[in-house]
Amino acid sequence: MPVQPRRGGASQPSLISRLARKFAGRRAPEAALDHLQLDLPLFGSSTPSTPPVMPLAPLPPETPRTAGGPRTRTLQLGARSLEYKLKRSARRTIGFSIDGSGLSVTAPRWVTLTDVETAIAEKQKWIFTKLAEWKNRVEQRALPRIIWEDGASLPFLGKPILIRLESNSGTLEFDAASATLAIGLPAHAEAEQIKDRVQGWLQTEAKRLFVERLDLYAVRLEVNYSSCALSSAATRWGSCSSDGKIRLNWRLIHFPLPIIDYVVAHELSHLREMNHGPRFWETVETVFPEFREARQTLRQHPPELLPIL
Repeated sequence: MPVQPRRGGASQPSLISRLARKFAGRRAPEAALDHLQLDLPLFGSSTPSTPPVMPLAPLPPETPRTAGGPRTRTLQLGARSLEYKLKRSARRTIGFSIDGSGLSVTAPRWVTLTDVETAIAEKQKWIFTKLAEWKNRVEQRALPRIIWEDGASLPFLGKPILIRLESNSGTLEFDAASATLAIGLPAHAEAEQIKDRVQGWLQTEAKRLFVERLDLYAVRLEVNYSSCALSSAATRWGSCSSDGKIRLNWRLIHFPLPIIDYVVAHELSHLREMNHGPRFWETVETVFPEFREARQTLRQHPPELLPIL
């Protein structure tokens, strides 16, 4: 942890250093705060540099905890007020977790409340950044749902397609030239019928295309996969087991083909390197050199932010 400057030029040891001295001679505390563990749900694991520490306001009274739940507290950080849930455990580090419900802090039972809130203050820049990201995600997730009716639109392979109930043949047919999916249902069809028909078509197309691309990239990588199945995972685009079973999120069908190819190449590369080390990424790059751009696209469009079907 970087040393924080005092006003006037003298340096102030970080919280970690102060606690190490404070609890010298006690075995558990010496190991407990050698670092601050940051849990970043869905956002990666990088930690920004430690921001300047804002002076802590006097500790406010605790909000009564809900039955069986962690305590909820409010901390004043300069002009900003921060609510967080505090849970005590037998863990050896202070953990920060941020999700749609806000900030949760899990701390060892022996760490004082003042030390917990000093740690929060030291990481406030990271905390407020991640809280803002979650707020943005919630707002995006609240976008209007698809209205399942004649004339509805949704993305397919990176481009919008139009849904029409009536079809010339009376059955489901897709016209690529006009980007129109005619599903062959009567004008009075229920929304659930329309949704089921369209989703069934999307999943069929996904399975067909995924197998086609897997076969192509398996040859290029000189590997063999044993099976391919569709997934509906909320936070994962694909997975690969050591015995060659590959699962791909069917919602990838919304993206352009190069994005699908990246996920396919990524999962097949695990059959040569069952990890995410340098050799793994070198393997991916041999068959998909543009993997960095594709990876960034997927990070910006996680499964839970796709159209609500």
